Amino acid sequence: MSFKVYTKTGDKGSTGLIGGTRVPKDHIRIDAYGTVDELNSVLGVVTDSLGSTAINAWILEIQDRLFTVGATLATDPHKDTKMKLPDLHESDIEWLEQRIDEMDEVLPPMKSFILPGGHIAASHAHVARCVCRRAERICVHMQNNEEFVAEIVLKYLNRLSDFLFVLSRYIVFQNKGQEIPWRARI
Repeated sequence: MSFKVYTKTGDKGSTGLIGGTRVPKDHIRIDAYGTVDELNSVLGVVTDSLGSTAINAWILEIQDRLFTVGATLATDPHKDTKMKLPDLHESDIEWLEQRIDEMDEVLPPMKSFILPGGHIAASHAHVARCVCRRAERICVHMQNNEEFVAEIVLKYLNRLSDFLFVLSRYIVFQNKGQEIPWRARI
């Protein structure tokens, strides 16, 4: 059985959260999970521009977790939902940390800030890092305005942005590209 992509229920500027609550499409919760969706899409561009089986498998794992993050953010925290939703675990954060450590083992030490670039996939990974940081800022803003966000979501997004920075460097390194050091004009 298939369902239609369009429902027409959002034509007047509102949308439904998991749990049934309707909110305006500019609600901060919609902004948060929309930004996570944007991040997931940018990660698809990274894989399409890279062609590395190992890295693409890592990104696929992350994309799966981002659907979990999106579902968490799309759920009304004040309503019980009948559906079973996936959840994040500390092991998901540890997994990111292990991948960061693996990449750091082979990367040359950083001696300055670096400019995004050096390989098309690395540049896209830098864009993903920026989108991830924006998602994290939106979630922090939600918390600061008493809108529930699970602590593990914030932790995951924070660690993911670190991962994406190191991944950018790793992609350049693996593809024998050149990192571009930032030279401050004085």
